[in-house]
Amino acid sequence: MSSFERRDVRRVLLSSFLGSTIEFYDFILYSLGASLIFNKLFFTQLSPGVASIASFATLAVGYFIRPLGGIVFGHFGDRVGRKSMLVVTMSLMGAASFCIGLLPTQASIGTAAPLLLILLRLVQGMAVGGEWGGAALMAMEHAQGRRRGFAASFSNMGGPAGAALATSVFLLCSTLWKGPFLDWGWRVPFLFSAVLVGVGLFIRLKVTESPVFVEAQRQAAARPEPQRPPFLEVVTRYPLPVILVALGGVTGLMLQGLLASFALPFAMGHGHSMNAVLWVTAVVAVLQAITIPAFAALSDRVGRRPVMIAGTVATVVLIHPLLSMIAAGPFSVMLIAFLIGNPILQASMYGPLAAFVSEVFGARARYTGASLGYQLGTTIGGGLGPFVATAIMAGHYDGSPLRVSLLLMGAGVVSMVAILLTGRLANHADAEEAEARIAVPAQASAPAIAPGLEAAVEGRRA
Repeated sequence: MSSFERRDVRRVLLSSFLGSTIEFYDFILYSLGASLIFNKLFFTQLSPGVASIASFATLAVGYFIRPLGGIVFGHFGDRVGRKSMLVVTMSLMGAASFCIGLLPTQASIGTAAPLLLILLRLVQGMAVGGEWGGAALMAMEHAQGRRRGFAASFSNMGGPAGAALATSVFLLCSTLWKGPFLDWGWRVPFLFSAVLVGVGLFIRLKVTESPVFVEAQRQAAARPEPQRPPFLEVVTRYPLPVILVALGGVTGLMLQGLLASFALPFAMGHGHSMNAVLWVTAVVAVLQAITIPAFAALSDRVGRRPVMIAGTVATVVLIHPLLSMIAAGPFSVMLIAFLIGNPILQASMYGPLAAFVSEVFGARARYTGASLGYQLGTTIGGGLGPFVATAIMAGHYDGSPLRVSLLLMGAGVVSMVAILLTGRLANHADAEEAEARIAVPAQASAPAIAPGLEAAVEGRRA
């Protein structure tokens, strides 16, 4: 690989990381707002318990729309290009967050306030639904095969990095303007999104298009038959992979959602201050941004499934003790629970997830397939998980998180079965990318293709 190609790969990885960080800053910032303050700003006519459930419902709306975002932006990402769709999704996300920062509350405009909030949340969900797949694929398709899991994890690193940034800014504003925070201080983190998006677009516009996408387009243009729409390609050729990768990722995504939103008011309800909980969230997010690529690199060596299954089993065993530790009282015990939950348990399932989801789809419909599978998982895990957990605790509150633990344990069993079943699926990433590289003699400077990949290509051609 030439120095130019290495520099280009580094730029793509940086763009994938920063782009996801900025998008998830906006997305997680909304989660903080929904967990801690939106019930006091946009649902003032409801009782406190119902207002909290309504606030988490608006959070869930963003997850429900994400699969549609994956389909829409995946279609154009597979037809027009990964890069252009990533520019669009980042712009949409930034615009929606900025508008939330300007939104009047229910005290000012009545019922229109929560309706507008839901509309902007839908825009956020559409944008992040298209962002993840494109960011993961841009990184993965620029990387060498043996480093594909590590490269794809840069998009997942953006999740905790964005969470750390969002939590830090939210905490800073709540500390600086503690008195007027509910009046206007909460708006500053949302308005700050415009600055971050400007930086992100500057970097993202400099990256090159995915070479795998370019080669897939060249091969498609050489075929006499018309191309099927990517969504139709996915639902007819890959229906089982979509279901399995979605269910395989549910536990990690549900644990992420619970620890990023549900656990915050849960910890505050057991005596911890908002500032203490936010500091813990920021610290563990920074650590998680380090452990995610570490687990992804491990999956490059031992395989995606062993790493993800080990993390899922550990989560099923430890989730109830961890939630009980959060409720136990002392700050140090809560900190240990979050340190185990985020940087270890969640990262072990989330680190390999980008490559795990992407590798089962062929290049011509990979953006659509990977986005749809991943976003279905986030809808079930990240969207429904915190909402159901909040409803359970509100309806049957006895101080014990057992019911929430059982919810995640059930998800863990489903994920383990789905991950095991993916062992029967073909790895289209290896075969199709090897075929693309063989088809382009001009790429002489690219790393040699492993003999196993060449055999896979010859088998496909035969």
